[in-house]
Amino acid sequence: MSEEIFLDTRDLEPPEPLEQVLETLCRLGNEQRIRMLNRREPYPLYAILAREGYCHETRCVPSGDFEILIWLDNSRN
Repeated sequence: MSEEIFLDTRDLEPPEPLEQVLETLCRLGNEQRIRMLNRREPYPLYAILAREGYCHETRCVPSGDFEILIWLDNSRN
């Protein structure tokens, strides 16, 4: 994947992180991905991503925050 969009939503209160990532999805190209840092694991986001045709990978980073990678599921085309 060639280009990454970085979203640091750790200082935002819910539902702002979810709103920000959903806005960014509208601009995401086929070869791009979003790297999101969030204080909490965004469980409500996962169902939205699956329904809309996106893949994600989540990991807890050493700071205790969550890093979520999001990309378009090109296998659905």
